[in-house]
Amino acid sequence: MATLAHPVKVERHDVPGRQHHTNTGVRPVHTYHRTPHGLYVARTFAGHPRIRHWQAHLLPGLNLVACRYDFHGRREHDYYLDVATITEQDDVWEVRDLYLDLIVHDGLMAEIVDTDELVASRAEGFIGEGEALRAVQVAHDTLSGLARARYSLNDWLATRGVRLHWHEWSLLSR
Repeated sequence: MATLAHPVKVERHDVPGRQHHTNTGVRPVHTYHRTPHGLYVARTFAGHPRIRHWQAHLLPGLNLVACRYDFHGRREHDYYLDVATITEQDDVWEVRDLYLDLIVHDGLMAEIVDTDELVASRAEGFIGEGEALRAVQVAHDTLSGLARARYSLNDWLATRGVRLHWHEWSLLSR
């Protein structure tokens, strides 16, 4: 059985260069927009078997990246939240993904996933104890907040003073 442990994924958003640097390569970004709470990002997923388009809000104050995917087929979930440390310097944003994610089915449910990756990576020393504990705290605070808001991402974010805007790319691409 393959180990789940892996180094922390670090992504960069080069706003002036309109490039998203990931562990799998560099992708062009068609939209970057600074918001009162962070950075909005949108790009296509050329050649991806499940995903057509991706939008995200980098929210450094919440230690979250809120993602919305436009799938080729039926929608698998409404939002995907990455627990992360997000920094910005000279219009380059860095996202240090802290393994834990939340899958949100808006108004229905939410769940924390990839706990096994966090535990395995902590055991291998890829992430320190303090950072791992902060990831757990952020994930659980987010899940508790979503539960109090009846699993409405927008309603929970409103309690934190955050309002996000999303584009309906599936309608624009037809």
